[in-house]
Amino acid sequence: MTPEALVPRLPSPLEEAADERFERHGVRLLLKRDDLIHPDLVGNKWRKLAPNLRAAAGRPLLTFGGAYSNHLRATAAAGRLLGFPTIGVVRGDELAERPLNPSLARCAADGMRLHFVDRATYRRKSDPEALAALLDLLAPDAYVVPEGGSNSLAVQSCTELGAELRGQADVVAVACGTGGTLAGLAAGLGPGRRALGVPVLKGGFLGEEIRDLQRAAFGEVRGDWTLEERFHFGGYARLPAELDAFARDFEERHGVGVERLYVAKLLYALVALAEEGAFPAGTRVAAVITGRP
Repeated sequence: MTPEALVPRLPSPLEEAADERFERHGVRLLLKRDDLIHPDLVGNKWRKLAPNLRAAAGRPLLTFGGAYSNHLRATAAAGRLLGFPTIGVVRGDELAERPLNPSLARCAADGMRLHFVDRATYRRKSDPEALAALLDLLAPDAYVVPEGGSNSLAVQSCTELGAELRGQADVVAVACGTGGTLAGLAAGLGPGRRALGVPVLKGGFLGEEIRDLQRAAFGEVRGDWTLEERFHFGGYARLPAELDAFARDFEERHGVGVERLYVAKLLYALVALAEEGAFPAGTRVAAVITGRP
């Protein structure tokens, strides 16, 4: 089977969200519903995984993620649906002694073999020697996809997201983990449009990683993109009460489920930026909804 057998909904819908927090500043909010692309390979996970699944050509797929990784879940689901083995290298060897959380339990139920490593080993996952040792141990013939699915193939595929929004929005915003979606989105938007990334991890390291991804994919840095790094709320998987209350309010206003680890931070950032006057009157701001609760 090929990725096309999964029947994605592309292009994903673009919906207007009437919201007075934007309208009083003359700004229109649009929701790019990538969460509706596929029920199991949600949002940018389809866009990044599909070209890698073609390249893997049925070989076992080995990839990396944390305990709540959307990427691991999507990879495991793809393996179940297309009938190929998947291996997830999970950050945190202490997790091997605990009951699986719902995210990892879903991976296991979909047939993914979970291999837990300590954090020092995980940080070396891109080192050729460390990666070779993992492959020798787990699956010498495996096709390797990096954490978050972000590699050159994924970045090139995500240019289609930008192409789908040409002429539809002036600013396109997306939550960022590893930066692959933003790297491709910005390259695909075309001139006169801006991409805005909202990192969900703290540290200020993402800008150079995005530039490296674009150089690997295109040979150069492309597109008009910036990062707004104030809205990580303490780091990945942090969900303070203020952010959860904001997400529940947004769900009630618009009838759209808000995924908490990425999308909630994105939407919170956009509301705050609109209140600060960051978007001139007349701006059409599209928020890419990359996941579901």
